[in-house]
Amino acid sequence: MDMNKISKNVKSIHLIAICGTGMGALASMLKDLGYDVTGSDQQVYPPMSEFLLNKGIQIAEGFNDKNVSYGPDLVVVGNAVSKDNPEVVRMDQMGLEFCSMPQAVNRFIAAGKKQLVITGTHGKTTTSSILAWILYHAGFDPVFMIGGIVKNFNSNYHLGKGEHIVIEGDEYDTAFFDKGPKFLHYDPFMAILTGVEFDHADIFKDINHVRQAFDSFIVGMSPRSTLLAYDNDKNVADLICKSQCKVVPYGTNANALWRLGAVSIDPPWTFFEVFKHHAFFGNFKTRLVGEHNLLNSLSAIAVADNLMIPAKAITKAFETFEGIKRRQEVRGQKGGITVMDDFAHHPTAVRETLRAVKPFYPQGRVVAVFEPRTNSSMRNVFQDIYPLSFDDADLICIRNPSRLDKIPPAQRFSSQKLVADLKHRGKDAHYFPDTDSIIDFIVSEAVPGDLILIMSNGGFDNIHERLLKLL
Repeated sequence: MDMNKISKNVKSIHLIAICGTGMGALASMLKDLGYDVTGSDQQVYPPMSEFLLNKGIQIAEGFNDKNVSYGPDLVVVGNAVSKDNPEVVRMDQMGLEFCSMPQAVNRFIAAGKKQLVITGTHGKTTTSSILAWILYHAGFDPVFMIGGIVKNFNSNYHLGKGEHIVIEGDEYDTAFFDKGPKFLHYDPFMAILTGVEFDHADIFKDINHVRQAFDSFIVGMSPRSTLLAYDNDKNVADLICKSQCKVVPYGTNANALWRLGAVSIDPPWTFFEVFKHHAFFGNFKTRLVGEHNLLNSLSAIAVADNLMIPAKAITKAFETFEGIKRRQEVRGQKGGITVMDDFAHHPTAVRETLRAVKPFYPQGRVVAVFEPRTNSSMRNVFQDIYPLSFDDADLICIRNPSRLDKIPPAQRFSSQKLVADLKHRGKDAHYFPDTDSIIDFIVSEAVPGDLILIMSNGGFDNIHERLLKLL
């Protein structure tokens, strides 16, 4: 739907599948803007359900045609919703106006703002959070909408009064009526491309299919726009050849316009140098760990500098940046044992996360606990790649996927095969059918100094709190 065709007199808005991170943020922003907001979802559970209820947003448990029968002025349809959803069917029957989430963002949130769009297979949430905090700390008061809870704000959105909006540019599909990537709906003033790999095996056939999506985004960027592109990724290098916009490379290569210099670690801090056009730009320190996060930081620094934010202000922002929930988040310590939560699920993210945390726990073991839960990780597309991702772990616990019934049998990932392959590589790896058996094993095996790194994009049966109670 063309946003210009949405009625100017929208007062009431209903969101189908409201409890997703993005949809929940959108609902909250619309409520803050004064709209009457309702929503529904088939999985209504904390923390999003409580967050929305505290906002005064009524949430219906389950999808039912009665939820839209009151006749909202607009219905926002989440991308997890199919055309035979009872609320969608009723919406059609009533002739209600509807749109997708990114269309609603453009219409109600991003209109008139300079869009800073963060794209790439990895690092979108972290990079968006860093950039949003730099802008806020520098007095720019940006709008932002991010796929994780930024600790400095204790929120994944902010309705600032400034002229910029920071948006995660998601390559995932938009809605049942629009199978294109969400990021194609945005018009970046500046964009960051952190890298391109195969992911989202439920909607992309192969890496070429993924590249087509990013190609559409890059080709569609205005000649007046600027793209910060990671310089050590062949897919990125191939894609930016067609760009009309200004491209600024960043990374570790000597010819990068923005380059990461020397790095040193003094827990809890990481110190790093930044060079711009081969000249020293500044020294920074951050609580973020790992080269991948320093590269995310570098891209945010480059955007901030382009927006004329002084280097001194950027430096102070990094020193006060508290991180993002579920990204290398220490959930607690008991008896000298640390329990950390991380969102890693793609093989590259698992490898880089383990590599990042290892130097910070030199006295003990890194115990990697991995739950394959995404639509990609539960498929066998990465079956032969995952064994290469755990080299920096000392002890490895692999859970059997809990939702394998959603995957066709011939495409299913095997946790048992992964464990066998890891053992073949000389790793101390163990298979577990459920979360309870992992907890029992860790409680009996963990010793002071150990880091228990739990990697999953889901709740993992509240394993973090349960471990901390029992250790």
